Amino acid sequence: MSGLNEEYDEKKYGDQYSTQVGSAQDNHAPETAYGEGEVKVGLKRQLKARHMAMISIGGVIGTGLFLGTGSALAHGGPLGLFLGYALMGSICYSVMISLGEMIAYLPIPGGHIKLAERFVDPALSFTMGWNYWYNWVIILPAELSAAAVLINFWNKTVNNAAWISICLVVVVTINLFGAGAYGEAEFWFASIKVLTIVGLIILGIIITSGGGPDHQSIGFKYWDSPGPFVQYAGIAGVTGRFLGFFAVLTQAAFSYIGTEIVAIAAGEAKNPRRNLPRSIRKVYIRILVFYLGGTFIIGLLVPSDNSSLTLNSGTLASPFVIAIKNAGIPVLPSIINACLLTSAWSAASSDLYTSSRAIYGLALTHQAPKIFARTTRNGLPYVALIFCSLFAALAYMSLGSTAGVVFGYFANLTSSAGLLTWWGICVTYTRWYAGLKAQGIDRKTLPYHATLNKGAFAAWYAIVLITIILIFQGFALFLGAGEAGYVFDHATFITDYLPVFLFPIIYFGYKVIKKSRVVHAEEMDFVTGLDVIEAESYDEPPPKNWVERVWSWIM
Repeated sequence: MSGLNEEYDEKKYGDQYSTQVGSAQDNHAPETAYGEGEVKVGLKRQLKARHMAMISIGGVIGTGLFLGTGSALAHGGPLGLFLGYALMGSICYSVMISLGEMIAYLPIPGGHIKLAERFVDPALSFTMGWNYWYNWVIILPAELSAAAVLINFWNKTVNNAAWISICLVVVVTINLFGAGAYGEAEFWFASIKVLTIVGLIILGIIITSGGGPDHQSIGFKYWDSPGPFVQYAGIAGVTGRFLGFFAVLTQAAFSYIGTEIVAIAAGEAKNPRRNLPRSIRKVYIRILVFYLGGTFIIGLLVPSDNSSLTLNSGTLASPFVIAIKNAGIPVLPSIINACLLTSAWSAASSDLYTSSRAIYGLALTHQAPKIFARTTRNGLPYVALIFCSLFAALAYMSLGSTAGVVFGYFANLTSSAGLLTWWGICVTYTRWYAGLKAQGIDRKTLPYHATLNKGAFAAWYAIVLITIILIFQGFALFLGAGEAGYVFDHATFITDYLPVFLFPIIYFGYKVIKKSRVVHAEEMDFVTGLDVIEAESYDEPPPKNWVERVWSWIM
């Protein structure tokens, strides 16, 4: 366990905690840890600056952007797609600067889950922890299902079970080698994704300008016909256009969810006081260039009424691949699809990493069975990892249905759970802010602070918008038959609202059973573990030439 965890748990559990860290018996979490068996060996800081940078910038760019944007375009049209991603991007940025301020100051294992316990209420920590774990074990099969969809671009004769199994073996193998191997794999996977999306944006500009083999200039042709918005469910006028835009938000959330992985990875990051703020500051680059740039170009390249965009289509493909095929460019669609496939592997690897660390963090605070806190001598939470891997079997659900439909169900579940995590992070920040104010701590003295969060403005902005989206996300279920033949779909209702219903039930259930109380601002602990965190921080040597300066800025 990191020094911070030793300090924190020793104060919490008194002399029950053993400080014999690193002994030969540590491999199996001996029976002397918290209560009758705490962990002596815990997570180790193996993630380098470049690992954290790429995890932050490109770690969860995956099927949400490359594949899921197709259905969002079909629902909202090119302008509705862009505006939906812009609004969700502003929410994502607000969440990240709030989280960044807290996690840069206290980069502890468990991330925002532990912060909620320390600054809000153990009940919120318990609820957020299990919600977060649920979020990532559900998104893992979603990514594996999406990988099968992408492979179907080349071959539809082989059973998808084979592709799902192969991808799962790759993902589990990467994670079994520990955080260092995960970080290294993620660095290269994310690099491929970043280069791919930048290349696709440039290619999209060329195609729209008439630079493709067909030499047809598209420009804003598809904004004129079929139009900038889609009249959702055949509803005429402003109402139909607004509902089309609103329908984009849930899918956009699926694309953005995961930006907060840097908080969970904080417990394994080297020199966290330096590297975490730098990773947080680069979030806006990801939002502006990758998401807003990518969705704008997609709206130019593909008409919103293209039949291949819908999730129940047998020919589901990335909008980028559709556009390249329509432009008559040979071979390139297969190359791009291969790059998108690596993005699915990368996102699935991040899903397994995050879910295993989430349940590990819960075990540290007695909110999950203590067996999940067992680690190897090298700091791998192997029990948590194996347990989370089992849920990947849900991906085989796609064998009995269209893979795109199953992907849509998982995306809905993930979006709701992920938005609830963001909501909890922002609630934690408002309490953190109140604690700083009550104890006279100047935010400007923190390793990272954002001007936009003065008065916790950004956090409250995100809380209000997330609440509205969560309440009204399933509006299509209640439209009635209408012109588009919409009917109440029980499966969609469950996937939209199950996390929303479970969140308050778990929270109040924990409070009743455990009789936990909200931490008062004057009692909040901003001190425990700071000496160890500061001891793990150090100044890195300055760049020697312009190449190192550029690399340092990027990483």
